Amino acid sequence: MSKYIPTIGVEVHVELKTNTKIFSNSINGYGEMANSLTNVIDLGYPGTLPTLNKEVLNLAIKAATVLNCKIRREMHFDRKNYFYPDNPKNYQITQSRTPIGYDGYVEVEVNGVKKKIEIEEMHIEEDTCKSTHRGTKTLLDFNRAGVPLIEIVTKPCMNSGEEAKAYLEKLRELLFYTDVSDCKIEEGSMRADANVSIRKNESDPFGTKAEIKNIGSITNVAISINKEIERQTKIYDSGETFKPQTRRYDDKLGDTVLMRVKETGNDYRYFPEPDIPFVYVTDEMIENVVKTIPMLPDERRKVYVEKGVSEVNANKLVQNRALSDYFNELLNENTNLKIASNLLLGDISGYLNKNEKTITETTLTKERFLELINRMEDNTLTSKNLKDILDKILEETVSIEEIIKTSGIENITDDSAIRDVVKSVIAENPGSVEDYKAGHDRAIKYLMGQVMKASKGSANPKIAMDILVEELQ
Repeated sequence: MSKYIPTIGVEVHVELKTNTKIFSNSINGYGEMANSLTNVIDLGYPGTLPTLNKEVLNLAIKAATVLNCKIRREMHFDRKNYFYPDNPKNYQITQSRTPIGYDGYVEVEVNGVKKKIEIEEMHIEEDTCKSTHRGTKTLLDFNRAGVPLIEIVTKPCMNSGEEAKAYLEKLRELLFYTDVSDCKIEEGSMRADANVSIRKNESDPFGTKAEIKNIGSITNVAISINKEIERQTKIYDSGETFKPQTRRYDDKLGDTVLMRVKETGNDYRYFPEPDIPFVYVTDEMIENVVKTIPMLPDERRKVYVEKGVSEVNANKLVQNRALSDYFNELLNENTNLKIASNLLLGDISGYLNKNEKTITETTLTKERFLELINRMEDNTLTSKNLKDILDKILEETVSIEEIIKTSGIENITDDSAIRDVVKSVIAENPGSVEDYKAGHDRAIKYLMGQVMKASKGSANPKIAMDILVEELQ
């Protein structure tokens, strides 16, 4: 199979997290009864007029800022004219000539190599209604009609499915952390299409493009792109060509499937929307939005690692927004953040998952958590002890010290008391001592187990291990 250079561009539609729709006061919701979140504007009744939702503009400015886009200061909306059952007005209100954001980028890392994925433009538009096919009939649900979207279009600058996947993961992370969108791909609030072509040399013109639509997950974006590269390679290797086309990814087949061939280009006859005045974005509007942007994921990772958290834990914290926000409350406290991250991602996460709760639905206030961290650091509590009282810590409001007392936990941290136990265990197990001296690693684990057994689990494990090694030597 010959070697070709793939060229990939990605278009992403993201639903904005507003209370109401873009041009009407209907609720912007999901999962409600069909056609229950609508009014005459969403239904495209003749004579109705759109009114721009200001929060849509704010969220679009926020998205443009975190995607490093230039922000257009004077813009208008356009009508994109086409006829389809899900489009009752026979046009969609969008931004063709004056997108709010342009010339942006997102930095990703694939196989240790950093790359800027360039963003051509980002524009605001309304969603269409949802069509569902049942047998020979098509049913329309107008709950989605008028839901505010931003469409983010990259330049054709990616060269693999893995780069496209990394870009979408970074995009989702940024837009989720800034509360621009909930980015739930399974609910359709983030939808990606990929344009794929291949060519022999960098100096050659771009090859014939295939657009892959309706890809249901970020993982499938990478798979579908790589499958399409493989398909086009076989076509060119056999001396054939193909026409520009639209394909979809089929989960069951694990491959792309032809939807339609593009015989002619689309002529949407764009023209300025006459019912919406020009929009002017001021410095003050941008400044007010920028103030609301929280600490972004990459900065969180950097800060966490600088404060002693492992890279693995830093990444895991960022993957869980609720835990990351909770952890941020500790950043300016004089506490052991390494222990804090281990607790949050270990036993506490286990409890939250088991009980289907978030950290804010427990009784673990910041003050009580700081007390817990201190008790773990000074060895008043061990990991074993913690498992015994964790439910009380997360469900009761009394102090950690009180819970430790009433639970009858008493750990031996006195070196001399632990040393007595260690000497006793060594004296009772001469065979294991000889095995240790002969270089058998398992022997010390056995002896340590006997120390914990003799102390009924109350000896501090770290101190006990240090003394055991010292006495054996």
